[in-house]
Amino acid sequence: MYRRSFALVAALAAVLVLVPAALAARVHVRVEGKTQTIFGSTEPTLNVKANALDALDAASLAGEFYYHVAPTAFGPYVDQIGRYPALPGSPNGWVFKVNGIVPPVGADQVTVKDGDTVLWYWATFTGAAGPLTLEVETSIVRGKRCFFATGRNDAGRASRVRGVVFTLNSRRVGSRSGVLCTRLGRYAVRVAKAGAIRSRTYSGR
Repeated sequence: MYRRSFALVAALAAVLVLVPAALAARVHVRVEGKTQTIFGSTEPTLNVKANALDALDAASLAGEFYYHVAPTAFGPYVDQIGRYPALPGSPNGWVFKVNGIVPPVGADQVTVKDGDTVLWYWATFTGAAGPLTLEVETSIVRGKRCFFATGRNDAGRASRVRGVVFTLNSRRVGSRSGVLCTRLGRYAVRVAKAGAIRSRTYSGR
């Protein structure tokens, strides 16, 4: 009798452990700091409970970095990630995008679903709009592998970006045109520009 009851309790406990993971969304997460990537340059997939704030929490657990949330009249506010706090009255702070777009509400109000991409980043605001988020696009042109730098604004609209620095397999290459062409092969590529958010790492042929 006791053995049967113990087995039942153990089975129930296993179900309770598995339910949260089953209900979690599988979300790509990246955190870009002031001077370097804090977590997920390749945007790995994590189990995220419900929203964009939970995505930061999942990344914090996976990457073992500190973050702080302050309660405000408008809801929870992320005022520090890693070593950099957002100081009151400063034009700098922590912002997030979901699928390339800055939502008009707080991170706890943005529900995420399987396949979404959440980016948290340190931003400096010099006007009404935030910094561009860079991306690497690629195609084969005349037998060469070419990489193109693009940037997305807060609304997610993309445009070509000039005057960038590509990191091509750990080698830094400046490009005034925002285009870099090289021989065919396997590459890990990122693009950066002063005042913009670094791209994720493109990896492939």
